[in-house]
Formats: sequence, structure tokens, C-alpha cells
Amino acid sequence: MRFCRSLVSPALPSRPSAGQRPRLAAGALLLCLFASLAATPAHGCYAVVVGRDASTDGSILVGHAEQSGTDRHPNLRVIPPLRHDPGSEILLRAGGRLPQAPETHGFIWSQLPGLEFSDAYMNQWGVGVVTDVCSTREDRPDLTDGGIGYQLRRIVAQRSRTAREGVHLAGQLVEQFGYSATGRTMVIAGPREAWLVSLVQGRHWVARRVPDDGAVLLPNVHIITQVDLGDTLNYLGSPDIVDYAVARGWYDPDSGQPFSFRAAYNHRERLDPRQWRGQQIVLGVTEPPLVDGQLPFAVRPGQPLGIGDVAAILRDREGERPLRREETQEIAIFQLRGHLPPAIGCVYWRAATEPCTGLLVPWYAGITQTPEDQFHAVPLPEVLTTAYHFSPAAEVAGAAWSTFIGLQKAVNAGPPAAMDSMRAAQEGFEGSLLRVQSGVEARALMIHAQDPASASEYLTRYSADVSARAQTLAEMVRKAVQ
Repeated sequence: MRFCRSLVSPALPSRPSAGQRPRLAAGALLLCLFASLAATPAHGCYAVVVGRDASTDGSILVGHAEQSGTDRHPNLRVIPPLRHDPGSEILLRAGGRLPQAPETHGFIWSQLPGLEFSDAYMNQWGVGVVTDVCSTREDRPDLTDGGIGYQLRRIVAQRSRTAREGVHLAGQLVEQFGYSATGRTMVIAGPREAWLVSLVQGRHWVARRVPDDGAVLLPNVHIITQVDLGDTLNYLGSPDIVDYAVARGWYDPDSGQPFSFRAAYNHRERLDPRQWRGQQIVLGVTEPPLVDGQLPFAVRPGQPLGIGDVAAILRDREGERPLRREETQEIAIFQLRGHLPPAIGCVYWRAATEPCTGLLVPWYAGITQTPEDQFHAVPLPEVLTTAYHFSPAAEVAGAAWSTFIGLQKAVNAGPPAAMDSMRAAQEGFEGSLLRVQSGVEARALMIHAQDPASASEYLTRYSADVSARAQTLAEMVRKAVQ
């Protein structure tokens, strides 16, 4: 893997050119970044979003580390497309009610039982949804029936065929019920485009499209700055997003400064050093790529990024605040390609437990099920209820997770050579999967042309076989390092 510095671009700058005069000097910004280390949450999440023109194969890439800071285990299961009875409703956790759609899309679901904001989804059309907590300063949220929180991501996955549809739907639901949590950024991505959707507690939200030639590094602060709701290709949001900030005293239109959502709505205006660290890795620079004294929303990689590059960012162990964290429950990398049928072109690469000891396994959008060792078997529709998700009965670990948490503990408790062995195992295993990927998919395409259901069966068997091989390798490494 090798990252190169990008050329300076008006849209996606990498660092200040000689002609730029940032309001905050690079050295002063570095001091702010280091000072913010103490204020940065100990637990959170991290996301990497790569536009299709910035990836090696024309895919949208979404990398996400679920850093929930608990020992809860994730279940991985497939929920099929469902038909619902006329007049049926969704009961929101806080008590609100929403009419159920007549039919809902199938999806791959990474469930973290008992946690309200940690589940990840990729549906049958390749629409992926993950979130990072990003607190806001809102202290007078307007909520109806307690607002919407836990079910928002799932409803987007169940009802959206494109990322843009998902953004519109999320915004409509937030405006209807109000968002129940302090704030969050949703990443909603599909094979054609990816969006960051910044949610404010209450009824306000704004979304910005990830540039096709850019990469976004998302920590646990809102990073959307400028907002132009007249540019509907790249921005969507609450129509009063600026007026409300003015009314609350968060933005002064007479200040001479352009409106910044980040400055107006963040819990406090600070830079997260992990955003800079991610940009530093992608660009290969030692100084922050300032734009008017701020880190840019997106940067342009000097070299196209692939699955291995995104994984390397999530596994970063360097710097003052490494991106890798031991309390990570899983890393996910959505590989979303529009030139193939979604069942084949959209892949949920997933490694259970923390990034540096997990092994990425590809789960295709077209699979019909995951192996029984990936989840606690509970029948539909019970598994989809909030009563089950938040009950102790849901907190039962599958055999696969137990294997990888054992590996994680052994490697992290061992000498430095243990991590070297783990890294070699990752490179060999994941590298071999990437080398055979085109052949696997070519065969799946041939089968799909004759019988899509048979192609799904083929991919289901393939993903299950890779998962079994990953567990065998994990056990071998664990025994070797103990």
C-alpha cells in the first residue's frame, strides 16, 4: 500500500498553497489539535468514505470502525425482503408510530444487542448505512412522541434503493419526529454516490454529498462547513438550517463570515485530531491541509484507494490519537459498484473485533443467509422488535465472535512479535481474497445470467467458506502466539 500527495485543487485542497492565507497558522492549528486530545471522547466511531473516481475499481468505499467501548458482541444476519399486512405500523422505541411500508428490502445486518446507535446495514440494492456520534449544542430539542433514534438506520435500509432516497427519507423522518439523540452523522452510500447526513437533536439536519474524486475522514464531530441548499446535487437539509442558528445566536449574518454548520451546531467548535490523522495518511503530508484555517471536508488522494488502503487507515496505530482502538466491535468496508448487479457488485467486507486482529470476510449483497455461528438464532419477526434488541436474551455470543475475541486477547497480551504474526496473517489471507475476487465474481455473473437465485446460492456458499477459513486461521494464530 502506498499513498501519494494530491495536487492542490480548488475543490479538494491537500494543503495551503503559497497563495493561500489561512486565518489560523499551521503551528497554531497543531496546538489546537493536540489541546483537543483531552476533550476528544474516549469512545466513538470512525469512518472513511471514498468517492467512485478516487477508488481503484470505480466503487464507492465506506470504511467504518464501530468503537462502542463495550464487550457486547455483534450478530451478523440476513433479513430477507418482507411483505407487511395492510395497516401495520412500526412502533418506535420512544413510543411514536409510523405506517409500515407494504414491502421492505432485504438487508445484511450487523446487530449490537442492547446498544441504540451501533447497528450497521447494507441492503439488497447496495445501500449501506453506518453512523458516528457527533454531539450538538442543541438544548431545546423539539420531539414528537419522544423522537426517532434506533430505528432510523434500519428504515433507511428497508426502504431505499439509492443513497439519495435514503438521505431524503432520513430527513423526512427527522423533520416528522425529531431526532432523539444529542447528534450524529449518518453515512448513507450506494453504488452511485455517498452522503454524510448531520443530525441535530430535534428537527434539524443537513447532508453533503461526498465528491466523486474525494475521500472523507469522519471522526466524532460534525465536519460539514458550508451549506448551499440551492445546490441540490450536493446539499440537502432543513430549509431553516441557517435561520434557526441565527435565532439561537449561534451565527451572526452581520459578522462578515460565511455560515458554517460545523461552527454553528457542534457541541463546541473544536478539531478532532483523528480527522487530521486520516487526512495525513491519505495525503502523505506532515502539516494539516488547511482551508481558511480549517481542515477541508474532503481531500483528493494522489493515488486511487482500494479495500486494503481503507483497512490500513482503520488499523492505524500511530500518532497522538491512533485510529485503531482495542474496544472496536467490528470494522466494515462497503464496496459498492454500479457496473455489476447489486447482488454481486456490492460487498460488505467485515472483520469481527478490533481492526488489527480481525480478518476481513466478504459478504455479498446477494447472499441468502449467514452461517449459524454468526448470530443468535431468533425467528422473524421477533428479532426485528425493539423489545428483543434491548433484552438480555439478545446478548448471546455466536461461536465466530468468540473465536475472534480469543484471538484479539491473545495477540494484544503477547509480545510485539504476536502483532507481527497477526499482520502477516491478515496480509496473506486478505490479499489472497482480493486476488481471486474477480474470478469469483465472473463465475457468479455467468450463473446470474441464467438464474439469479443460483448465483445467490453460489455467493452464499462462498462467503460461508471464507468465513470458516478465517476462523481456522484465527485459531492457528491464537495458538501460535500464546
